Amino acid sequence: MKANIKKYEKRARVIKALGHPSRLLMADELGKGERCVCRLVELIGHDFSTVSKHLTVLRKAGIVEMEKRGKKVFYRLRIPCLLRFMDCVDAV
Repeated sequence: MKANIKKYEKRARVIKALGHPSRLLMADELGKGERCVCRLVELIGHDFSTVSKHLTVLRKAGIVEMEKRGKKVFYRLRIPCLLRFMDCVDAV
């Protein structure tokens, strides 16, 4: 029984990480391709620090991954199937 609980705890962490409009918007944007943090800051309209905190939540949940290139940091969606999940949510 405990193994099943662990599975649902993992699912809950991912869903909880998506539980903010800004993070949903970022995940949707990253579904279109890799983006620099600077682009996400423009898109979301929040300061760099706030966007970075949201991206950290998504990264810790395993939803996105990052790569540093010089002084810039790029993010990409790690689980593209998330876009199908969002389509399902939109149907509700």
